[in-house]
Amino acid sequence: MSDIIPNDGLEKLPPNVELETKAILRQAISSNRELAKLKGYCSLLPNDSILLSSLILKEATASSEIENIITTQDELYKALITKNEVTDSQTKEVLNYRSALWLGFHEIEERNILTVNTILKIQAELEKNDAGIRKVPGTSLVNDRTGEVIYTPPSNERIIVSLLSNLEKFINTDDEIDPLIKMAIIHYQFESIHPFYDGNGRTGRIINVLYLVLKDLISTPILYLSSFIIKNKNDYYRLLQKVRDDNDWESWILYILKAVEFTSIETLNIIKSIINLLETTTQSCKEKLPSTIYSKELIEIIFKQPYTKIANLVEAGIAERRTASKYLKALEEIDILESMKVGKENIYVNKRLYSLLKNRGT
Repeated sequence: MSDIIPNDGLEKLPPNVELETKAILRQAISSNRELAKLKGYCSLLPNDSILLSSLILKEATASSEIENIITTQDELYKALITKNEVTDSQTKEVLNYRSALWLGFHEIEERNILTVNTILKIQAELEKNDAGIRKVPGTSLVNDRTGEVIYTPPSNERIIVSLLSNLEKFINTDDEIDPLIKMAIIHYQFESIHPFYDGNGRTGRIINVLYLVLKDLISTPILYLSSFIIKNKNDYYRLLQKVRDDNDWESWILYILKAVEFTSIETLNIIKSIINLLETTTQSCKEKLPSTIYSKELIEIIFKQPYTKIANLVEAGIAERRTASKYLKALEEIDILESMKVGKENIYVNKRLYSLLKNRGT
């Protein structure tokens, strides 16, 4: 039986409603099937690191866009490759999202549990501060267009801590609830607790993918719902509120399950496109480059992200600086890369990979 938290109206988990309606079960089967296809395909890849960097950056950009933090992939790639001090605040926030996601993933790998402490670390990495759980009342969620207060989350620190403790227990307890249904419940609860002064939405979306990894539904953090939420943003906020106002869990859970199905299909298509491009690039390099230049490791370097520089080859142990420069120029001569000056450095762009990621955009 759920417990109502006094004066706040937010129930402890699990919710005291029917969670396995016919509609939910039907959609859960479809969503799990598409997610399993994605996981199965990725298990066949010889090196998934060539996918992770690009997919995580796409998610960081999309998740931040939901919060009206807008930057371009081009700015992100340049910031990563040059390692110069990033001065643009929005690019910084997107890069913080990327590092926060990695932090959470490594904690899950090491501990095989998702705790409140890990969630606190993720939010601190996102915001680059240690403000922690809200201690001052007055937080409200407001309609951006009308200014109307649509929801006031719990304001008492003791209650927030109690709800987070309950959420942690719910996340890590093995039960008979389908994990995808459970993820929808976890996401609603976290967003409704709204435990932090800032970064709640982005933290909540990181929790989603970490929970999928925790339940072994995916092996690495490659499935992100942000692209679906952007395309269906009004429904996202409307259905969250319908749970609060009308206890309408079914509509909310169906929304998240459909997001998983849609995003699994979309992500699999992106991955297949990247792999196809990798294969055609490899074949072209084998045919056009001398055997002294071509190597599997060289091709993988230029696919880890669209921008490459000499130092990347040196750090990977492929060649010393002068030879590395020769290799990248050779790739430019056969139209795989295109060079550009960023500050004092020569940067090489994998043109087709960049175009693919940009045009498939999340």
